[in-house]
Amino acid sequence: MESVTAVFAGTAFALFGAALLIWTGARTIQRAPVAHGVSPVASTALATVFGVLFLVLGVWCFTRV
Repeated sequence: MESVTAVFAGTAFALFGAALLIWTGARTIQRAPVAHGVSPVASTALATVFGVLFLVLGVWCFTRV
């Protein structure tokens, strides 16, 4: 039963992390702001760091199955 929870959490984290990285990359390529009212460099860096963090967390959850 616990493996179902790990798979669900891993999928959620991995999808969110991948979507965040794709969205950040698309906004950066278009030279559009990633977050309004924040430094473009800081918002891009933070979004990238959190996207990678969520992907790693998703992979870690999959290893717990």
